[in-house]
Amino acid sequence: MISKLAAGFPNFRVIREAILGAPPLPAGFPLNTLHDADMRQQIRAADHLQTFLCGMRIEAARAQETPLEPLSFSLFRLFETTGERADFERVYFDRRRRLAGLVLTSVVDHTSDYLTTLSDLIWEICNEYTWALPAHLPIGVVQVRENRLPPEQVVDLFAAHTAHMLAETVSLLGPQMPDFLRYRVCVEVERRLFKPIFSDPHHFWWESALMNWASVCGGCTGMAAMILVEDRERLAGMIDRIVRTMECFFDGFGADGGCPEGISYWVYGFGFFVYFAEMLSTFTAGQIDLLQTERVKQIAVFPQVVSLGGGRFINFSDAPERVMIHPGLGSHLSTCLSISIPDLKPPQFDGDHIFRWGHITRDLLWTDRNMFDLPLTEDTYYLHDLMWVIDRRVWSGSTVAFAAKGGHNDEPHNHNDLGHFIIHVGGESLLADLGAGIYTRQYFRELRYEFLHTGSQGHSVPIINGMTQRAGVDHCAVPRHYENRADGVAFVLDLTRAYDDSALEMFVRSFEWSVHAMERTAVLRLTDTLKFSSSSCQIVENFVSLIQPAITENSVVWQGAHGRVVMQFDPADLAAEIQMLETQMHHGEPVNVYRLQMRAKRLIQNPIIAFSFRIDLLP
Repeated sequence: MISKLAAGFPNFRVIREAILGAPPLPAGFPLNTLHDADMRQQIRAADHLQTFLCGMRIEAARAQETPLEPLSFSLFRLFETTGERADFERVYFDRRRRLAGLVLTSVVDHTSDYLTTLSDLIWEICNEYTWALPAHLPIGVVQVRENRLPPEQVVDLFAAHTAHMLAETVSLLGPQMPDFLRYRVCVEVERRLFKPIFSDPHHFWWESALMNWASVCGGCTGMAAMILVEDRERLAGMIDRIVRTMECFFDGFGADGGCPEGISYWVYGFGFFVYFAEMLSTFTAGQIDLLQTERVKQIAVFPQVVSLGGGRFINFSDAPERVMIHPGLGSHLSTCLSISIPDLKPPQFDGDHIFRWGHITRDLLWTDRNMFDLPLTEDTYYLHDLMWVIDRRVWSGSTVAFAAKGGHNDEPHNHNDLGHFIIHVGGESLLADLGAGIYTRQYFRELRYEFLHTGSQGHSVPIINGMTQRAGVDHCAVPRHYENRADGVAFVLDLTRAYDDSALEMFVRSFEWSVHAMERTAVLRLTDTLKFSSSSCQIVENFVSLIQPAITENSVVWQGAHGRVVMQFDPADLAAEIQMLETQMHHGEPVNVYRLQMRAKRLIQNPIIAFSFRIDLLP
């Protein structure tokens, strides 16, 4: 038995032997506990699942009573013509929402009341032109014709999610599902996923990606294969290819276990790795357990590292500050790996706004109420590969934290944000990261760094000689110094390479963070040391917040509900100006961003610009 894989993932010989020797699958695999009447009764009676079950049943009734909206050509072509994706995706994900409610209500409540509506919905999903989103297809008919595969065989995140959802639906419903419908699902998954992935030596780009696409596309495809593919020799080869993809996914994590895509993509990418790994372990009766490695455990604690308490997290990259760690995923990791995942809450049926089947079903079956609301601990972390520093203190249940980052400007879901920092006080980031903007065609293509959310103009870093930071792996930070002190941290970054200014010879940013627990205060001293080849330099320091600051003669105050930040500056050297910028957050919520700009008054060749921030946690 391979209980632990000390050197990494198993090779093909090990996978083949485990697959060929695996026992027959139980009915309903991998959610076969839902076929047990006693287990269904326990689920229906569980206090912590009542909100989930109520939402599930409401959704089934809605799906039964309201007509299905068509996925029209007009919606399909919006991404090509305008760059917008929300209208098509609203209809697309509504179908998956309906399917989840109908399937789970039918099984958990052991009822056939919804079988006709459910069958018609599955048939309609099988009729969809493509399971991939328009945003993930070639743009325009010329590019479509030139692509190696037609749109219906492009495997993206959501084609893979759809195949996984339909495969587990076939398994769960068993003989309740009409034979021809089961046949149709198997044919469509074979045609749309298995054939383009496994019958062609050409690999999809995501099979070697260092980010969430590898684990999600691979994991969902692998889970569908374990259910639908009866030929064990073929399945062994398919699972081997998926495991190789998972190896590439893990190459995207440094030795520090940090996720460069941010906490929300940790939930997504690592979450679907966990779902696949657990299903493979169950399939092989424990012969292959990809979870039981020190590497996995190191990555699994990332939420603990970046948590700010109350469901908030350090949100560098395309991540929102508020993120839900799915309680099924968190409970499973806590139990299997003996780690603590803070702030888990009871599951909700609509906890995932795009209704990914893996999250929904594992929340229902894996959530452990004993894992809810585990306390947040004080700690200091230096993720040396990511170049993230985090110092977190908890005073009377309130969090005071500082975080800063280096890295490079070609990370997955990259922002040009080297030297950017966050100050969090009592539930609010008073100096903040904006996280992700609205996902459009332009956001992921040529205009990406013109957006406030992604360009350095929307981060707390300077504009030098009118220039913002540039994208690319060569535009990187170089760590000069890190020190973990009893009362805080010191962190020094050389940011010269972040900019393309030929006159800039040196730019070093120094953070000194000290905490005074008895006074419930902290101090951040930020010093920018620059050297230019001429004396005509212009420097504008940016500080970004979602709270409007107030300027006095020599200070700026950001006042929050439970704390404040007061920044001292020298008015002889710097002129302060507040700019209010309107933007939209990831889901389209309008928001005002307040960018404080501190303009250097004197043009000197070797400026040293210093700021002192006092952080107070209010009673």
